[in-house]
Amino acid sequence: MAPLTIFVASYTDSIYTLSFDPVPSTGSPTLNLLARTIVGHHPSWITSHPSDKSLIYTGLEQADGEVAAIKYGRGGTVEEGEVVARAKSGGADPCSLLVAEDELIIGNYSSGTIATLPISTSAPYILSPHPWTLSMPFEHVGRNKTRQSSSHPHQIIFNPLNQTEKELLIPDLGTDKVWRLTKRNDDKWSIRGHIDFEAGGGPRHVAARGNTLYTLLELTSKLAVHIFPPLPAPPTPLTSLFTLSALPIPDNMLAAEILLPEPNASFPETFIYTSNRNDPHSEGDTIAIFSLTAGEGQPELVNEVRTGLIHVRGMAFGGDEDKYLVVGGVEGGGVKVFERIDGGKGLQEIAKLGEDVVGRPTGFLWH
Repeated sequence: MAPLTIFVASYTDSIYTLSFDPVPSTGSPTLNLLARTIVGHHPSWITSHPSDKSLIYTGLEQADGEVAAIKYGRGGTVEEGEVVARAKSGGADPCSLLVAEDELIIGNYSSGTIATLPISTSAPYILSPHPWTLSMPFEHVGRNKTRQSSSHPHQIIFNPLNQTEKELLIPDLGTDKVWRLTKRNDDKWSIRGHIDFEAGGGPRHVAARGNTLYTLLELTSKLAVHIFPPLPAPPTPLTSLFTLSALPIPDNMLAAEILLPEPNASFPETFIYTSNRNDPHSEGDTIAIFSLTAGEGQPELVNEVRTGLIHVRGMAFGGDEDKYLVVGGVEGGGVKVFERIDGGKGLQEIAKLGEDVVGRPTGFLWH
């Protein structure tokens, strides 16, 4: 098996390129730094173009938000990228990007705006310097006054359950809602509905399967579950569970990422994986593993894996049949690769790079 490439977003000025070899000719699995591409302030989110995986987009989390397109492989290797286009993000602190074939959709966290830019897989890559923007509704300061004083869109994904039209799901930490958007006749996005959550929950990221939506509430460290029918039918709340077993949870501990890998031959059982941040435990933050054996609407916390990392923000599955999970500690511990064991119920660390090599990792992309 050839080594795998992993791109790493960060709270530095760079995107890192790593090589992960799960089966080297001698010794244990290895994780090595190949290159570092300087992009700008805090390129914290990375995603690839759907039809050209060598074209990566990132958002620079700064007050005068920017997005950048980075092309890899121009010199014959995938190692170091070249910034080939830049544009304003249409707001402040772009923290989430979604790339469609001809459109880049941007979530600007601090300004509470969604923006779009026309894009192409060939030069000039970003086809206009002027993003279209939509300000998200905001009615009142939330229960968590320091974190919910305005709209804060934290993720943008296509609704995987909607097979009839393109629909955006946008968790909004500031309003305790997940917004549902579809396109109008003029090809612009418009709010069609929303899902309400507990006051002060702070929706951060979502995942979906079957007819069920799973929402990670950052501020209360909970996993909320809804039956999620197509528009215009409203969702039905089913349950919510803490992402940690040790209660009460300190206010500064925050949930971060939710992953729901597709079942396959090696891992036929479905599990949800969520990351937790700022655990004072000497063995670092945990990844919570929920089983769906009892049904889509009844997740059960079956394991908590200590990572040895501090402030686990981003993680991503990759490799054959999503066998491997790459995880990073923004405030310490560097980057680690875990292997799924016990049919997916457990994780075992198999490779790592220190924080002196990869600084402040926030997100990952398997190439």
